[in-house]
Amino acid sequence: MLGTGTFAACFFIKFQLTLMSRPVRFNINAKKADVKDNISLADMPEGFTGEGFFATKLGDVVGLARKNSIWPLPFATSCCGIEFMATMASHYDLGRFGAERLGFSPRQCDLLMVMGTIAKKMGPIVKQVYLQMAEPRWVIAVGACASSGGIFDTYSVLQGIDQIVPVDVYVPGCPPRPEAILDGFMRIQDLVGQETLRRRNGDHYKALLGTYGIQ
Repeated sequence: MLGTGTFAACFFIKFQLTLMSRPVRFNINAKKADVKDNISLADMPEGFTGEGFFATKLGDVVGLARKNSIWPLPFATSCCGIEFMATMASHYDLGRFGAERLGFSPRQCDLLMVMGTIAKKMGPIVKQVYLQMAEPRWVIAVGACASSGGIFDTYSVLQGIDQIVPVDVYVPGCPPRPEAILDGFMRIQDLVGQETLRRRNGDHYKALLGTYGIQ
């Protein structure tokens, strides 16, 4: 005999599977996906092509490698994190952009993705995570709460993470759809690909970090 709790759990799972059933074309008479015109390759950097060789700038090659091998660190606190889970799942598949490997150790990641409400008590933790990341590092604020505090205009909520760490890309929405998160990630890729190798050692970048009290 099944207990009340077990019966309720089985009913809930069956109900969820009913709601989340796959499209008919995947179950009966499956159709082969047409990928002939849907495959894109990374653009080759500008350079000189000869017989058996290709010459270009080192910075362009490094930028191409970096933009297609970003390791995100998700810092999710609320509903935007659920949208990020959908973005990582098979339907949207963030791994198509070279970000298949999520990291939860700051020292192994180069993109901090802050998603959700950040309380002022949590601000120092976010900054500590940012400081533990190795250069070069980038930050994306996902959703209204991370970007500007959202609807929580209160004394306890940080009105945007750009008060404690520099932000490269903002993704609006409450919460943003996975398409918006993908668009923000592609904007990060554009920044990474165009960044020069010397930017992180420049006076302008050091002055920017100085405004946040980061040496």
